[in-house]
Amino acid sequence: MQQLFDLRGHGTTVRTEVFAGLTTFLTMAYIVVVNPLILGEAGLPVAGVAVATCLSAGFGSILMGLLSNYPLALAPGMGLNAYFTYTVVKGMGLPWQTALGCVFISGVAFMLLTVAGVRRLIIKALPRSLFAAVGGGIGIFIAFIGLRDAGIVVPSPGTVVGLGKVTAAPTALAILGLLVIASLQAMRVRAAILIGILLIAILAWVLGVSHFAPASYSLTDLASTAFKLDIPAALNLKGGVGLSLVEIIFVFLFVDMFDNIGTLVAVTKRAGLVDKDGSVPRLNRILLSDSISMLFGALAGTSPVTSYIESASGVAVGGRTGLTSIVVGILFLGTLFLAPVVQAIPAFATAPALILVGALMMGALTEVEWSDPSAAIPAFLTVIIIPLTYSIANGLAFGITSYAVLKLIRGQARVSDWLVYLLAALCIARFIYLA
Repeated sequence: MQQLFDLRGHGTTVRTEVFAGLTTFLTMAYIVVVNPLILGEAGLPVAGVAVATCLSAGFGSILMGLLSNYPLALAPGMGLNAYFTYTVVKGMGLPWQTALGCVFISGVAFMLLTVAGVRRLIIKALPRSLFAAVGGGIGIFIAFIGLRDAGIVVPSPGTVVGLGKVTAAPTALAILGLLVIASLQAMRVRAAILIGILLIAILAWVLGVSHFAPASYSLTDLASTAFKLDIPAALNLKGGVGLSLVEIIFVFLFVDMFDNIGTLVAVTKRAGLVDKDGSVPRLNRILLSDSISMLFGALAGTSPVTSYIESASGVAVGGRTGLTSIVVGILFLGTLFLAPVVQAIPAFATAPALILVGALMMGALTEVEWSDPSAAIPAFLTVIIIPLTYSIANGLAFGITSYAVLKLIRGQARVSDWLVYLLAALCIARFIYLA
């Protein structure tokens, strides 16, 4: 292990790395419960998704540790799973098998762009404020879905949305869960989200608000989602590659890339793993690990796999190498038998987790220079358009286009910014097509 991970060179030990891995796992283990329920709304079998979530998180985290030697843990991404369900499947009307095909094609595109160095160019071309805005916008989007699942926010003919009946048993339990998780997080309890979800689910079962009726389960349930992706349908072979596929890949690419770079910067800075010039060593290995993990996740039957900001919790207790990620991966593989419990957990029990995960994602907005209109306006448009149009793609398009236009108007256009204007032109073409 000393040779493989250079533990002494990073000033760490096996014991520290194992503890760091356990800490990271506890802070992100909620995804084992939340991801199957979100993708279940798209029609995927919940038990199969639970297994796919554990397998892809285990595979991705172990691969990241071995290939890049960074303490970055991976799992199906929050925000990406919401986009998969609410925009791609429910919004565009695609079967979930076709949507998984789109995820796989996106993974192939990511790998090619990574090897060609294009992802590096995109990361350098776009401002950090836009990266932060996407994170904040997705945070509000996820929180809105949680508020809806909790029954706190309901449709209203006069005002579009309104306050639900907070005295209804499911809504009251969701509000209690919100208070429990928030209190535990304020007390720095590592597994706050997971504890809150399980507590409200148990209360719901005991009080008869929901019934504990887990289905029979074995690891063979993975077959219900594994290799069910429909790549020919995703490519739309009869009519050529449609704009819908391009848009889906576009969003998966950017959201995953923004997730990665945001997590990467936060975690590597905290761990002291950034070079003096601010660059991240072995960046391509990190991006390659992410791409391969996305391919694996699509084959297993889940939405795109990405790096988790919760990795910072493991770094905070001393994690410095890929051994931390490998420990996280092993622990995820150990949760494969939780699928029966996951199937029995009601949506209102996981709703508080969505709301508070959304709240935590808002922290990214501190990176936006709000006093500078050229940074603030694109960021604001990105943040507000994502939840109000139920589309991450729309938010990205508004943000990139407005950033390019403001840069042009201020006379700051440079030949080196060609990629920004190319992306803006593609966004404008998308708006014209949708109109």
